[in-house]
Amino acid sequence: IRTNVVDRWKHQILHYLSRAGFLAFVLGYFLLFVIKHTLVGRLVTFLFIPLAVLFYAFFRPLPEDVMARQERAIVQIPAGASFQQIADSLIAAETLEHKTWFLVLGKLSGKEKKMRAGLFEVPKGLSTWSVLGYLETAPSYRIKVTLPEGIVSSQMAVILEKRIGINAERFSALVNDSLFASSLVPGIYSLEGFLLPETYFFEWKTPEKQIIQHMVANTLKIFEADSVQAQLQLLKRSMLEIVTLASIVEGEALVDSERAVIASLYHNRLRLGWPLQADPTIQFVVPGPPRRLLYKDLEIDSPYNTYKYAGLPPGPINNPGQKSLLATLFPATTSYLYMVAVGDGSHQFSKTLREHNRGHAKFNEVRQQLRREQRQKQAAGK
Repeated sequence: IRTNVVDRWKHQILHYLSRAGFLAFVLGYFLLFVIKHTLVGRLVTFLFIPLAVLFYAFFRPLPEDVMARQERAIVQIPAGASFQQIADSLIAAETLEHKTWFLVLGKLSGKEKKMRAGLFEVPKGLSTWSVLGYLETAPSYRIKVTLPEGIVSSQMAVILEKRIGINAERFSALVNDSLFASSLVPGIYSLEGFLLPETYFFEWKTPEKQIIQHMVANTLKIFEADSVQAQLQLLKRSMLEIVTLASIVEGEALVDSERAVIASLYHNRLRLGWPLQADPTIQFVVPGPPRRLLYKDLEIDSPYNTYKYAGLPPGPINNPGQKSLLATLFPATTSYLYMVAVGDGSHQFSKTLREHNRGHAKFNEVRQQLRREQRQKQAAGK
């Protein structure tokens, strides 16, 4: 029986020593010879070697290149989770084999108290000790969040709540907190319009204030360039006015190549003191989801109604992207004063009201023809 046990441990030790290099392999054979042919060696076999193998199993480190190739699993550690719950999460994700040893080692080493809340990308196949060390030092997993151009802060809050678990109400409250807003951008009462929409990578439950500060900083960075500062002086516009006008351009432009042209048209109307007559500003005050505007909507009494009131509205109507901001800062050189949507997302631009009315009438004819064809198809289908 003793011989069988020795042979079994011999194979186990050789398995581990085979990874350790030639010298360790030779020393291992010498150790096995001593173990097999002396009484002391046999005692070591039954006492020391099992402990050594257990030590290796629970404490073995893995080379970095192996770590890089390993399959990984995302493990969430909620704020306030107990050490037992953390172990259960690791077991469920198949990143931990020995729960009891994890709990014992964590308590004895003090690492139990060093666990952090968040999402972690944990490699599979780590030793128990390595899992503890990894959770103590690994960076939190960053989640990709794409915020589309032209959405309002409340829509951003919903996306962020779904993707990284923030509190949407707290996010919206901070955006509209005048003291917080003015601390980031002096002279404004709301951060609507200053939350630069783009693709971000945030940790799970990144604080709402930190997210807002990061997004606002990205917007302010655009305005820090010397060329932009010079352009503000040339246009005789403040940063808030540019962001407000850019939000209207964002709401109007569906074709990138038209952004600077649309911005030019609005700059021209502002210079003449004409109402902007921008449909996106009406959509902003119409309750409910976006819909086709009616003539009665143009009579809504609101400072955001650019059909009734000349000049810019009180503030941005959405959060414009970098393209619309730059198009508004550096508009095309045109004499356009009118535009009409032609149904495919683009616009027909005009310098005079006569040209505009002609284009509008032509578009109405095309739209009516399309409606007739649609009704005919529906009738044929019946």
